[in-house]
Formats: sequence, structure tokens, C-alpha cells
Amino acid sequence: MNFYDTVMQFDDGRMLPLVEEFYTLQGEGYQTGRAAYFIRIGGCDVGCSWCDSKLSWNPEVFPPVKVDEIVERAAGFPAKAVVVTGGEPTLYPLDYLCAELKKRGIQTFIETSGAYTLTGQWDWICLSPKRQQPPAEGIHMMADELKVIISSPADFDWAEENAAKVKSTCQLYLQPEWSVYNQIITDIVDYIMQHPKWRVSLQAHKFMRIP
Repeated sequence: MNFYDTVMQFDDGRMLPLVEEFYTLQGEGYQTGRAAYFIRIGGCDVGCSWCDSKLSWNPEVFPPVKVDEIVERAAGFPAKAVVVTGGEPTLYPLDYLCAELKKRGIQTFIETSGAYTLTGQWDWICLSPKRQQPPAEGIHMMADELKVIISSPADFDWAEENAAKVKSTCQLYLQPEWSVYNQIITDIVDYIMQHPKWRVSLQAHKFMRIP
């Protein structure tokens, strides 16, 4: 079954292949430290070798869940903010999810590689582009935040290539790939000191040992 056939099972976004949902603090990028309800959607064909959520790649593993139920649970937590992540959430139509969250006064945030056309209404769009499947046309200018994962010095060129495509107000972050943190963090620090338009993003949730 291809991804298109899989997506069609989900009733135009009224059901989604839910991997997990949890209330925690945002651990990366501009929103670091902010309380939010995370919704992880299954399905991804981008295939990052260092992905820390590979369990989410196959959407067929996760039975469809009603979006209304997900929204109801999210609304029960103090922080009125939801982060939609994956997998690759842009595989699915997200207009209904966003509309229902907005009805509850909940802010909507998304983390995406930008590999597919973005749907839904978002208060914050974090774009984390991947070389093997670059972002779809037009999504760079929609991004509020550009977060590029750095696993080797060669990735700085990829970061600059994407930074040249975003709007002037987009926040720019370089994030060390977790498994090589000790080897790459010095390079990132040195690079940002030479190119101060960038900031460093650390996976703070891993240091705090929270989800």
C-alpha cells in the first residue's frame, strides 16, 4: 500500500494514525521550555538515518484515531498549546485538526521536514529540512523557524542553502544531532560565533530526561 492509499483511510483528516500523545515541555528551538501537548502522527518516508522516532515511520502500525477524541484530551491540560509532530505530519490533511483545536482556544504548532504541502492553520511552523527529501515548493516562506540538524560540518552548507529561502523574520537554529553531540557541538558553537544570524538549539528534553 502506498502513502496516498494509506492517507485516504483517514476520512479527510477526521481520523489520524496516532503514535502517541503526551503533555510535556517543548525541548527544542524557539519554543524551548514552553508547556505543550504533543501529538505524534505515524507515517514518514523521509528516512533520516539518525531519526529518534523511527517507530512512527509505518502508519499501518497505528490504527486510526478520531481527531475529536484527540482534541478533547488536549483541551484537558492547562497549557493551551499543541505541537503536531511525527513521523511526517504533512502527509495528512490537518485542516480539521487545527479547526477543532482553534475552537477550544488552543494554539497550534507544527514540526515538519516540509516534504509535502502544508495544510491547516498554524500559529508557529518549525521547518526542519532534510537533504534526501527537500521541502516542497513555497513552504520555506511559511516557516517561522528554520531548524537544521547538524551531524557533520558538511551540513552547514545545507543550512545556509535553506536559510536563503526563508522570510527575514524566520528564526534560524542549528541543532546538533544527538548521537554525535560531543563531536559536533564545538563546530556548531564556532560556526554561530562566525555567523551570528544563527542560534543553537539543544534537545533540552533529553538533558532533562522528560518526553
